[in-house]
Amino acid sequence: MSRPGAIREQWSRTAPALRRFSRSTTAMLLCVVVAGYVALGVASSGAFFEGPSVRVFLQYLATPILIGLAQMVALCVGQLNLAVGALGGFTACLTGVLMADHGVPAAVAVIVGLLTATTVGLVTGVVIVATQINGFIVTLATMTILLGAQYRLTGTRTVDGYSPALRDLGTAAPLNIPLVFVTALVAAALLAAFMYRTVAGRRLLAAGGNPLAARLSGISTDRQIVAAHTLSGLLIGVAAVTATASLPGVNRSVGGDWLLPSFAAPIIGGVALTGGSIAVFGTVLAAFVTRLIDAARAQFSLDPSWVNLLIGLVVLGTVAGGRLHQSRLGRTGGTAPPPAEAGKRPPAVLPQPGGAR
Repeated sequence: MSRPGAIREQWSRTAPALRRFSRSTTAMLLCVVVAGYVALGVASSGAFFEGPSVRVFLQYLATPILIGLAQMVALCVGQLNLAVGALGGFTACLTGVLMADHGVPAAVAVIVGLLTATTVGLVTGVVIVATQINGFIVTLATMTILLGAQYRLTGTRTVDGYSPALRDLGTAAPLNIPLVFVTALVAAALLAAFMYRTVAGRRLLAAGGNPLAARLSGISTDRQIVAAHTLSGLLIGVAAVTATASLPGVNRSVGGDWLLPSFAAPIIGGVALTGGSIAVFGTVLAAFVTRLIDAARAQFSLDPSWVNLLIGLVVLGTVAGGRLHQSRLGRTGGTAPPPAEAGKRPPAVLPQPGGAR
């Protein structure tokens, strides 16, 4: 085949995928991130593009990415996790107290924090399955318990005498790229690989997308709920570690403002509230958007309440737009175009021996 013919054939294969991507939520968010970052750079007379500003921006972006991913995992099986902020704050305080008050080495304290957050997620999932109580209620109760435990750990003080090694990790930024931000991106990449490339990840999506079909295929939806909350707890634990490393100290206020961003990132990123889909890249980009809004507030000295108001309006508009789109498709009898990432569904799972609940 001649070279022009090979080029035309390659283009004919890639053009449909590019057209689908250009109409996706991910492409829109990518444009918003680029435009917003350039706009803030111009408004700051270029200061926003300088190394220190980039480092600070990315350093405090790690936590929004991780808590958005944690909420996304719960949403993919049709669950809500209201305990994201409370569990993150409790884990951060526990890690800080172990180091500052009990002299526990940083590595051990971090491992204990991660195991604690993962265990709480596991127990939450087990309680939901065992009691058949709505996850909204269970995670609300978990949030209340953890808020009390967090206050019990720190009281009204700020714990700031913890390991210099962990502080160094939080401030380390080779080439102005913070290591905590790299940690968040690595976690996102591993989560994407798990959800898209492994049988366990596909079962999570199958259980969330069509629970009845999943059960008929031999997939235990109860086990998938437990697995989703356990994985969500692990991601919250990683977020707590990055927050502890980045902040000058931890106290009872840590995690108090995590709940709204945790929902905003996956919902704006294109994750369906009904379950069965994820959008890792979209969630990361949506976390960028919420961080840009916060940076704009600081740049223009706006009232902090405007940030939550704007993020809340964007989330509400995203959900309402999705509902409107679905209702239009229902009236016309059409089908939704396949999203670039969020709508990836697992392949059919062959029935397995044994019944599943």
